Amino acid sequence: MNKSEMIEAIAAEADVPKAQAGRVLDAMVSVVGNALAEGQQVSMVGFGTFLVRERPARSGRNPRTGDTIEIAASKTPSFKAGKALKDKVN
Repeated sequence: MNKSEMIEAIAAEADVPKAQAGRVLDAMVSVVGNALAEGQQVSMVGFGTFLVRERPARSGRNPRTGDTIEIAASKTPSFKAGKALKDKVN
């Protein structure tokens, strides 16, 4: 499902115009992104939790040359599915 298909599904499910559903989806993505950028986690009971995970620095290998390189520590967004979502998928 891509973004436009999701907007159509939200509009149909909530019985609202597609334009309004699009604004709501954009706002949700923005709010979650801003919260993660501030180091917060976003929990939605029954759906899951968006959080930031720390990746430690590590050694890697350049596939082209085979040289060993150092990969810097980084932060990455992550999603942990809630029980209700897991049960729905299974």
